[in-house]
This record gives sequence, C-alpha cells and structure tokens, in this order.
Amino acid sequence: MYRLFSWEHSYFSGKVRAYLRWKQHHGALGAGFEDVLATPELALRLLIPKSGTPAVPQLEAPDGTWVQDTSEIIDFVEAAHPERPVVPDPARSPRQCLAAYLIELLADEWVLVPAFWERWYYSEDGREPSHRAFNEQQWGAVVAAGRPGPTRRAAGADLFETMFGISTSRSDPKGTYAGLVHLGVDEKTEHAWQASQHRLLQRLEAHFGVHDYVLGGQPSLADFALLGPLYAHLYRDAVPGFALRIWFPLVAEWVERTNGEGALNARWYGQKLYSLDPESGALVGRPATSDGGEWLPGDAIPETLRPVLAIFFEEMWPVLRDAAAVLTDFIASDAHEPGGELPGKSFFATPEFPALQIGDGPLTHKYRIGDVSGRRMVIPYQMWMLGRVERVLAACTADAAGRAGVEELLAGFGGGPELLELGRILAGCRIRKEGGRLHSVSV
Repeated sequence: MYRLFSWEHSYFSGKVRAYLRWKQHHGALGAGFEDVLATPELALRLLIPKSGTPAVPQLEAPDGTWVQDTSEIIDFVEAAHPERPVVPDPARSPRQCLAAYLIELLADEWVLVPAFWERWYYSEDGREPSHRAFNEQQWGAVVAAGRPGPTRRAAGADLFETMFGISTSRSDPKGTYAGLVHLGVDEKTEHAWQASQHRLLQRLEAHFGVHDYVLGGQPSLADFALLGPLYAHLYRDAVPGFALRIWFPLVAEWVERTNGEGALNARWYGQKLYSLDPESGALVGRPATSDGGEWLPGDAIPETLRPVLAIFFEEMWPVLRDAAAVLTDFIASDAHEPGGELPGKSFFATPEFPALQIGDGPLTHKYRIGDVSGRRMVIPYQMWMLGRVERVLAACTADAAGRAGVEELLAGFGGGPELLELGRILAGCRIRKEGGRLHSVSV
C-alpha cells in the first residue's frame, strides 16, 4: 500500500489525494493508499531524512521509494500504474495533453498566490468576516494532533503568533505574511490578485456549466491541479468557502465531484444516473457526468476552456518569461557556481539563501498584475515546471499533424506562439531537482 503524508488544509495535498482516489476507485493503484497525517514528529524524523524537506505532501511507495512534490508523485504513479491515465496521449491528443500541463502550471504556481492570500488575509487581526478561529483549529489539528479541542486551537494560535507574527502582519510580516510579500502581494497589489482569482472563477463557472471536468466528462491532470487551490484554500476555508458557494456554485460542485468523496449530488466520476425502462420498469444506468463520462473526442478543446487558458498567457506567461531572464543572468554571474544549489519551492523566500529573493535582491523582478505593478521573487522551481512543459511540448509536436494542432491552439492567445521557443528561453536556466532541492544544470 502507498502512504501519502499530508494535511487536509494543505494546498498541494488536495491535488494528489484526489488523484490517488481516482486511481484507487478504478482499481489502478494496487492495494490502494493510506492518508497519513504528517505531524511535526513525522516531519522531523521521517520526511526530512527521506527527502530533505518537511514539505507536504510526500509519498512512500510500497517498494520503499520516497517521492516529494505532486508533479513527480503523479508522474511516478502513472508510470507504475498506467491504467486509467490522467493525461491524454500526446501523439493522439496533443492539444488536450498540452492544455492539461499548462493548467497544472497555472494552478500550482499562479493561482497559489491569491488562494494563499485569501487564507491569511481573513485571519488577520480585525478582519470582518474572519475565519481566524477555524484556521487556528485546522493548524492545531496537525501541531497538537490527538490533544483535546481547546488545546489544539491554542496550539494553532500560538503558532500563528510565534512563527507568523500574525498580530503585526502588516507592520512586520513574518512567516506566511512575509511569504506573501515575497510573492508580490502587498497593499497595492492584493486586490488585483483577488480580481485575478475572481476572473478565473467566473470563467470556470461558465465552463462547468457545460462540462463536468476540464476536458469533458472525466478528470485529468488539469482537474487535480486546480483542486489544489480550490479545495483547501477556497472551498474548505470558511470565508472564501462561503463566497465560493454563493457566487460560484458550479465550481463548488466541481470541487466535490473532483475530490471524489461525499459527492452524490455533484455527479462524481464513479456514479451512474438511472432512469426506468418504460416497458420493464428496470433501472437503466448511464454515466452521471457530462460528455458520456469521457474526454472530448478528436482532441477537441472545449470552447469554454479557451478563456481559462487565456489567463495563463495574459497573466502568468509574461511573468515566467521575465523570471527566466533574471534567473539566467544570475546563474551566469559570479554569484552562482555552475551546478550549485538554488532557492527551492516554497510559499516564501528560501531561508538558506538570505536576501536573494527579498526586497531588490538579485532573484527578484518587477511584474504586473491587472493594472498595477509590484515586485516579486524569482522561483527556480517554476523553471523546472517549464522544463516539464517543454518535454511535453516536444512529444505533442513530434509529427506534422500534432505540430499543426498545437500551433492552431497557441495562435489563439497573445504570446501563445512564444511557447514554442521554450528551448531558447530556458537555455540558461535549466533546473535539476533532487528531492526537495534544486540545482542549476552545468553547461
């Protein structure tokens, strides 16, 4: 049996947990998996020795292999259990395949920012409405696991003050609040980030009014990636969860469906809808989800999905392109040894690299969100993710028909054709990943 070490309130745990449920439901996961609460004891004595990081989720395979990072977990499990794949075949469905990976990148590394903000903004002193008490409880459930309820909540409150400086979140940001600043969120930009999130939710609401999943009637990598922010931070957290149900009820229904648990009304992927045969009165079943319970045929991209993909090219792609240029210059400079370690994946600047990603450090850059500008850290992990897209893109364009289909898709977005130049863009900032640590690739 696989073991997933996770938290219920963890952004990325929601992504891989729902994926494992999908595989398990279809009998494509061997003996299945156990979801293990990653307490501080397990993080210190097990996760760090195995992967070099306490970050969750992490997966222990039945053969003892240890995998950290949701993208690598999904790749690992897909290779071991190819039945019921979650990514369309790049040779037969290149456009759908590429779309799934682009939405994974958007969900993992862009939607992360406003979702992260929603949780901590509505936990600050004096906010109304506030979900501070709920947030204390859910964090306390990890740091004081198994203790009485008041003790758990007090442990969460103490953590927020000692590690995050929650009472001085605006005047002296620490921990998660400092991380938001590092990601480019401040009083000038925060509402532009929220507007970006609302724009995405509006477009997803329209899409899920027609199709039950991103690519049609069954989930894909794109759905599980989107579940990261939309489950833990927007559906489950109290204030954004209330707002999601009021303004985006079809998105809320999709969260229940994709999470694969307690979702009878949401018409989840394991369900049938029944009618009565008019002559015999027998129950006649059919797939509960749209599009016959399958991805759209003929490598079709749903028309309602194109506005969602447009957000990647309108908002995220210019930031990634600029960050790649800054990282390329840094790797080539005397400040970095070729092949040396770089800041890792995190919600905040990596502590082992003081000042690189903070303020005007050499791994920061100017960016725009909506109609305002700010400054944010360069995240080398995002270049690793782009390298993943580059490999997928190569597979999707390996023959003339695939290339034509991909070119048609990308031509519909401003800056879209630039994606075909990923090799040039990444030439000086390729990333090697070892567990939870990142290194530049020596040329």
